[in-house]
Amino acid sequence: MAIGLAALLDDIAAFAKLAAASVDDVGAAAGRASVKATGVVIDDTAVTPRYVEGLAAKRELPIIRRIATGSLRNKLLFILPAALLLSEYLPWLLTPLLMLGGTYLAFEGAEKVWEMVSGTHHAAVDDAAAKKAVDEDQVVSSAVRTDFILSAEIMVIALNEVAGEGFWARAIILAIVAVLITALVYGVVAIIVKADDVGLHLAGRETSWVQSFGRGIVRAMPRVMAVISFVGVIAMLWVGGHILLQGAYDLGWHGPYDVLHHLEGLVDGVSGVGGFLTWLVDTAGSAVVGIVVGGVVVAVVHLVQHVRGGRTHA
Repeated sequence: MAIGLAALLDDIAAFAKLAAASVDDVGAAAGRASVKATGVVIDDTAVTPRYVEGLAAKRELPIIRRIATGSLRNKLLFILPAALLLSEYLPWLLTPLLMLGGTYLAFEGAEKVWEMVSGTHHAAVDDAAAKKAVDEDQVVSSAVRTDFILSAEIMVIALNEVAGEGFWARAIILAIVAVLITALVYGVVAIIVKADDVGLHLAGRETSWVQSFGRGIVRAMPRVMAVISFVGVIAMLWVGGHILLQGAYDLGWHGPYDVLHHLEGLVDGVSGVGGFLTWLVDTAGSAVVGIVVGGVVVAVVHLVQHVRGGRTHA
């Protein structure tokens, strides 16, 4: 009996090690999938604070919490099941859909570049309209609809990274990614939104250095938001371009990817900085593809809008 018990304990120990290894594998895969979605995450983080501008300070965090809840619901109840069914029964659609998402990212990035260059700010007009709407339900609904598109991008990008895993492993990994990304985005958004209030509070304290620190936070936040927005644009172009390059390669058009890979090879052997230069070439090349494809889409969209506007006035 003692031998049987020892054998049972050995089996339990082996099973525990296997389970621990599986958990580690799932965690590592979830981490890789989350990193690949960085560009969309930054964009989501930069966009969301606009929805609480003009609202009472005491309502900012409750609104963000409601938007975060809606975002998580979108990911877990709608996007995740659809992504799993797609990968299980129509896996050949994953690359085209991913490229469609990459094109959308490139369009978004190129549109923002155009706004910077031309001096037009469509987002500012949307923000002004949003501020006039005092209905919190309408604000939350608008934010959650926008988030749905970005969340779908995140989940499809994550799914593509773990497409080789089993069905339940994919489900667990995507669920982890959904929770982690949502917590990260809206945690950072909450910090950004309340940073001004924290700065104003510190500026009212008696200690001089605390006052200076508080005023510094208030002065720095517009710059912080500008940096986040700029990085978000670059990230969208880079990630969108990279998705398009990889997708074209997977579908059989190897030329663009091979050219970029050749350029990477030219700098890979540089002593000490080869790895960094390789990353820089890949990032710059992907961003160029993103701005070119996105620019074409922006031009087409503006042309269509112009034609429609002309017909309306006619």
